[in-house]
Amino acid sequence: MAKAIMIQGTMSNAGKSLLAAGLCRIFRQDGYRVAPFKAQNMALNSYITKDGLEMGRAQVMQAECAGLAPDVRMNPILLKPTSDVGSQVIVNGEVIATMSARDYFKYKPELIPAVRSAYNSLAQENDIIVIEGAGSPAEINLKNDDCFVNMGMAKIASSPVLLVGDIDRGGVFAQLYGTTALLDDDERTMVKGLIINKFRGDKTILDPGVEMLEARCHIPVIGVTPYMQLDIEDEDSLSERFERKSAAALLDIAVIRLPRISNFTDFNPFQSIEGLSLRYVTNVRELKNPDMIILPGTKNTMGDLLWLRQNGLEAAILKAAAAGTPIIGICGGFQMLGTGLSDPFHTEEGGTARGLGLLPVKTTFSTAKTRTQTKGRIQKVGGILHSLSGLSFEGYEIHMGQSMPEPSGRSTGKPSFSAPLTEINRIGNETVFDGAQCGNVYGTYIHGIFDSDEITAAIIADLGAAKGIDTSGMKTTDYQTFKESQFDLLAEGLRESLDMKKVYEILEKGI
Repeated sequence: MAKAIMIQGTMSNAGKSLLAAGLCRIFRQDGYRVAPFKAQNMALNSYITKDGLEMGRAQVMQAECAGLAPDVRMNPILLKPTSDVGSQVIVNGEVIATMSARDYFKYKPELIPAVRSAYNSLAQENDIIVIEGAGSPAEINLKNDDCFVNMGMAKIASSPVLLVGDIDRGGVFAQLYGTTALLDDDERTMVKGLIINKFRGDKTILDPGVEMLEARCHIPVIGVTPYMQLDIEDEDSLSERFERKSAAALLDIAVIRLPRISNFTDFNPFQSIEGLSLRYVTNVRELKNPDMIILPGTKNTMGDLLWLRQNGLEAAILKAAAAGTPIIGICGGFQMLGTGLSDPFHTEEGGTARGLGLLPVKTTFSTAKTRTQTKGRIQKVGGILHSLSGLSFEGYEIHMGQSMPEPSGRSTGKPSFSAPLTEINRIGNETVFDGAQCGNVYGTYIHGIFDSDEITAAIIADLGAAKGIDTSGMKTTDYQTFKESQFDLLAEGLRESLDMKKVYEILEKGI
């Protein structure tokens, strides 16, 4: 069985995911077979494996760091919030129900066998398992229900724990000391090291605080890790990407930050291109006059469509479309661009809703979820983005609605239908057509379509031509190669700031 080490945090977004990913990379570089594991992940960014199973993208990123294909065993339970009080519960990659928080806590103990089975199976195939916790292990209202999230999982895996605090938000000494103080005695003994994360400046000025923290907690501080400027996929709505203020650039792309935005990692490839600004906007004032607008995926298409309508962004998008600005909708964003949505089974809000009316398609939600990896080719494309024609891609689909073309014509007042956007080959299935295009409005269900540097380069060239500017200096790169370089930089930064000798001692000794 593999040896285990667990990363827990004093709060959400303390840096657990990146630290776990960095350790996966380091252990792999040092010659070990290593796999990530997170028993329960709550996130709207998800991925479809080759088996057609759904898992959180944070564990996908960690698997890539470990040199492994994503495996649903790495994240046996995924919670995808559908509202402020309920989540879709996905176990071993498949939806089992949508539950309120109260109902899920009652049901949670029944999932312990699934967690144990997934973990033990991975542990039999690897030398090291890097486990990631969720939130904080000291939340008083959640501790009694921690069957397998933080200390509950550490006990299942007999894993030592490294506790991480975020100094960038302030109060890191209180975070770490307070968290350890609120743990039960047997839990506190499992914490073998403390990490101060996201530090900027000369870390020697922390020495007095570190000494006092070690004296009070009786736990060594094994590292002060720096705030690293890396372009690595994030997993939740606290993502710093949303807050970035882009400098003036040759081209400007605006992504609508929907309340339940999902799979915003789709747009990461654009953020590595110098001269291109990718902004997440929440209101008309922020939208301004971008060169292209993207409507992203969402876990609640009908609810977020209502939000779009109420805050004025719908009118602003329609005005931009009328002026010829390219609009792209991905998954839920594609559904919004159609003429209407119908939810007869209350998969989301129930009832019907009017779409933006920019594409002549109508979406009907069902209880079955489409989950598949895909590859294919973009059809002949009209409008500004014509250079996309014939380009190939790989990606995945994950949606609970089907969008079908509607009869159109002048008498109906609907946009005229030109053609599907892509021809795709779903893994294990026949070739089908996907998406729609009409003028400069384009929609598709394919997540990951922008990972192709050929596609991003074509979009940049076409937007530049439409704007009358030279974009030849805006170089794209192979996104997979770029990600690998970022993973190596993460590992290098952690090797320099963590006491890796101590980490290996903790791993070897266990609890």
